[in-house]
Amino acid sequence: MDARWSLRSPGDPENVRRLGEELHVPDVIASILISRGIGDYDTAKNFFRPSLEQLHNPFLMHDMEKAVERIVRANVHGENILVYGDYDVDGTNSASLLYLFLKRLGCRVEVYIPDRMTEGYGISETGIEYAAKRGVTLMISVDCGITAVSQVAHAKERGIDVIICDHHEPGGDIPTAYAVLDPLKPGDLYPFKYLSGAGVAFKLLQGLGEYFGTKEEVYTYLDFVAIAAAADIVPLIGENRIFVYHGLKQINEQPRPGIRALMESANLQFGNLTAQQIVFVMAPRINAAGRLGDANRAIDLLIAEDHGEARRFAAVLEDENRNRKEIDEATFRKAMLEAEDQLAEDLNSPLVLHNPEWHPGVIGIVASRLVEKFYRPTVLLTTVDGVAKGSARSIVHFNIYEALRRCEDLLIQFGGHKYAAGLAIEVGNIPAFREKFRSIAREMLSEDQLRHEITADAILRLVDITPRFVRILKQFAPFGPGNMRPVFLGRNLEVFGTPRIVGRDHLKLKVRQDGVIFDAIGFNLGCRLDECGSKPIDMLYSVEENTWNGNVFIQLRVRDLRPAEDSRTRREIDEGVPVTAETYEETTDCNTIE
Repeated sequence: MDARWSLRSPGDPENVRRLGEELHVPDVIASILISRGIGDYDTAKNFFRPSLEQLHNPFLMHDMEKAVERIVRANVHGENILVYGDYDVDGTNSASLLYLFLKRLGCRVEVYIPDRMTEGYGISETGIEYAAKRGVTLMISVDCGITAVSQVAHAKERGIDVIICDHHEPGGDIPTAYAVLDPLKPGDLYPFKYLSGAGVAFKLLQGLGEYFGTKEEVYTYLDFVAIAAAADIVPLIGENRIFVYHGLKQINEQPRPGIRALMESANLQFGNLTAQQIVFVMAPRINAAGRLGDANRAIDLLIAEDHGEARRFAAVLEDENRNRKEIDEATFRKAMLEAEDQLAEDLNSPLVLHNPEWHPGVIGIVASRLVEKFYRPTVLLTTVDGVAKGSARSIVHFNIYEALRRCEDLLIQFGGHKYAAGLAIEVGNIPAFREKFRSIAREMLSEDQLRHEITADAILRLVDITPRFVRILKQFAPFGPGNMRPVFLGRNLEVFGTPRIVGRDHLKLKVRQDGVIFDAIGFNLGCRLDECGSKPIDMLYSVEENTWNGNVFIQLRVRDLRPAEDSRTRREIDEGVPVTAETYEETTDCNTIE
């Protein structure tokens, strides 16, 4: 897609100068901090050194006292507890951390993960009947449950109390569970609204830790929360930043057996794991277990206590991920052809694609890849037991959850977030849904908003990319939505040497300015090779460290490039289009790049 470039406002020069002096950092760093709401020394200190002391009191979340009281009672009386999770990364990590902690307290507890193919997302009737047969009297859902009104009512009829730990948008009615923990629940005053499912489960751990006097031990489960938060693409601000910062630290210093085995099987370097590696390397392997079969295999890996056993589980996930990639690629090729046919009829239309033969385990991944390629809201559907089920992925400026809500009369069920959702629909209603969904998109989106926008944080000359500058940039991590890796605009860069395509379709080149030369790579930008000729280019890029044969060197990650004399480029990026925190989020699914 032909992207639109914009340049973030540099902020008030006096404020930039003052903050730069307070922190002893270059003005360009101070400018980026201010644009992210960090305008003084204390705020910057909390940003660069996130502290566990900054976490909110868990009892600020509505129903937390009831949830803790019920679990304590179940523990005292030896009741059977069932942790009911979900089959994705967030759900399996949520279930693992809660299971291990309750087991550590001496609770009688087991985990249940629904089958993606036969039960689908959320609390199922099958799961409730399983719990009843096992003598369960307390079920705790994690990463699901907020829309399970009828299912919770059925559980109560079977003598099962339900505690819901969820982070998704509630529907019209809230389930009449014993306790409902969800910061998005109407009337809930919990100050941070962007927790992952594992984040909500961790707040429950904090509440239990306060009661049992195990507050410090609770923090040892932050590795699970870090993996879930990074993979679920929640904003890495506030509490999420604290979770991921300390969780990554724990993984890099002392990974538990399952996580160590997963890193080994994926050839990840110990001591230097990043949030991006979780997103693009670890998460697909964990997800693969539930996409192509039984997600309990991911649970087995995550809770393993023996390293040899963990390695066997990791090998199974590695094989499943290879299988998933093959199915993913075949599905993407077919879906791309159908998408091109739809866009040939209406270039500005969102994509609604249905094929009864597509594997339900990969349609979310493929929907995200289509969004990445065509930059259109995308709904991908397959058929399971006579019902069309699928995934929806969106773009900035388009709340896909709200769009689905407005199509609710045509849907069997739906749920999710503004950028990602799941749905089920009668096959016969797909044409009507497609037309209504398109009409809503035309109403909510302008033609200009259907053009991908890349925002530069600042203009930067290559001579300013010093080792100290890079060290400061690294402290902005962990990177993710709400705190993306800074993007810089380089103007009039000379292409040095001969650019080439490497790998599948990656552009490799060198750029020179003021006598300074850097290697640069643009993933999936092989189509831009012809633009890297003898004339200068303008380039959007981020600054990263790369390790090769044991040597660490600075590399520029190309986001986009254009001939420097392109007047359109000049006009657009000189306008300094302001970008809000909301539009700054990336909507890329955790499984789109491997």
